[in-house]
Amino acid sequence: MNEESEKPDGAPASVGDEAPAASADGRGIGPESSPDAGAEAGGDDALAAALKEAAESRDRALRALAELENFRRRADRERQETAKYAIASFARDFLPVVDNLRRGLDSVSAEDRRADRALDALAAGMELTEREMLAALERHGIERIEPLGQPFDHNLHQAMFEVEDTAVPAGCVAQVMQAGYVLHDRLLRPALVAVAKGGVAQDTTPADDDDGEAAAGPSGAAGGAGSRDG
Repeated sequence: MNEESEKPDGAPASVGDEAPAASADGRGIGPESSPDAGAEAGGDDALAAALKEAAESRDRALRALAELENFRRRADRERQETAKYAIASFARDFLPVVDNLRRGLDSVSAEDRRADRALDALAAGMELTEREMLAALERHGIERIEPLGQPFDHNLHQAMFEVEDTAVPAGCVAQVMQAGYVLHDRLLRPALVAVAKGGVAQDTTPADDDDGEAAAGPSGAAGGAGSRDG
């Protein structure tokens, strides 16, 4: 027998016959539990976390941009409305001047103007002033409400009382005590009005009955005369 092939008892095994080294817990270290595999798994987790954080950051940034754009639009709209309606307080204080001018003109009758040339000239000047004032108001978006004969609108009119007026349909404005005004699309001052009840016109049926009786009278009289003749 060859001596190289013989292995006496207690002799160390050859390199090819060595068993896998055991770990501290007694389990062998295989390819699946190598340090390189653990590092790769940790890298995947870190990448997923980074991608998630990037997506969240992008979402927060988009939300912030949207809120900023909404704020800018809101600010522009408020700025435009402020400029558009800034004259409202001044207009409310100025309208009584226009009202008093109209009252002064209404107090002068046409007969008085014809009889007094100086009064007529004064009234003509007041009319010109009124026209200029109304034109100036219109240039700034202030317009007078003309409700006479129009259906009552609670958005523009303020009803003071009701009147019996068969010439005006029910629910329409019969009288205007004070003119109203609007500033662009907003009510500046409501018109003070009287609303017609729109009473029904007088019924002509009784008059027809009377006419019928009057027509029947002569025939009855003739009948009576005929009976007497008989």
